Amino acid sequence: MSEAAHRSGFVSFVGRPNAGKSTLTNALVGEKIAITSDKPQTTRHAIRGIVDRPDAQIVIVDTPGLHRPRTLLGERLNDVVTATLSEVDVIGFCLPAGEKVGPGDKYIARMLRENTKAPVIGIVTKTDIAAPRRIAEALLQVNELQAELGRDFAEIIPISAVAGEQTELLLELIERQLPEGPKLFLDDEKTDESTEKLIAEFIREAALAEARDELPHSIACAVEEILPREDSDVLDVHAFLYVERSSQKPIMLGPRGSRIKQIGTIARKQIEERLGIRIYLHLHVSVLAEWQRDPKKLTRLGF
Repeated sequence: MSEAAHRSGFVSFVGRPNAGKSTLTNALVGEKIAITSDKPQTTRHAIRGIVDRPDAQIVIVDTPGLHRPRTLLGERLNDVVTATLSEVDVIGFCLPAGEKVGPGDKYIARMLRENTKAPVIGIVTKTDIAAPRRIAEALLQVNELQAELGRDFAEIIPISAVAGEQTELLLELIERQLPEGPKLFLDDEKTDESTEKLIAEFIREAALAEARDELPHSIACAVEEILPREDSDVLDVHAFLYVERSSQKPIMLGPRGSRIKQIGTIARKQIEERLGIRIYLHLHVSVLAEWQRDPKKLTRLGF
């Protein structure tokens, strides 16, 4: 009896903002590679996570949520999504179980019909916070989206990334759709993200959590330099949190610098746990006026 052929390829999760794509990516990879938040448009880059299985290597590409752009940043994030979807082998269309299928979901389905040919798996997410009746309704609504999609879903599956329900089955369904091929990344690699980008994202996640509803979209982060200390395993990390207006700077700093100190404490702990390194975080707040709308500033920030 011949051995099963090895499969490898790329899968991308798509959906409206806050559909659970990044949480799902982290759950499948088994490590936190994508930051999460209840704020829409948290993901701003295509982030690759790698899942090694006995007969397959699945490369998951987490993308920003598709939305109606109001800034140049929004336009560029949508461009990231459409470019990614045109190149992957499988698409996972994420729809939260607790929310009805709406115009945004139908728009995404039509966009997939017009711009992609890859098999699409319909994924009803967040089933841990939805009643069984609502989950059943969501599955029926997703099935009806096939008219907008222009083809049948390869599979439709309800999952909970938080509770780990049906995540293994989802990996099996994705694996079946991948082409035969060798591994694309080395064993034990979980992501190809650079250390600088991972650190910047963990800092921004902490800032989003602490700023709550005050500055959700105005925050950007960039790591300026990482310097090893002599005779020590500690790295000095110098990073900037950028806001768009002068009035936002004191909000980010907090009374007597209390907020920025708390952001640094939370981020440092996450960074050290995820990357297995010791750091001293030098965190600064700076104003980069209207950066979401300025092409040069967006390019400087890596968008």
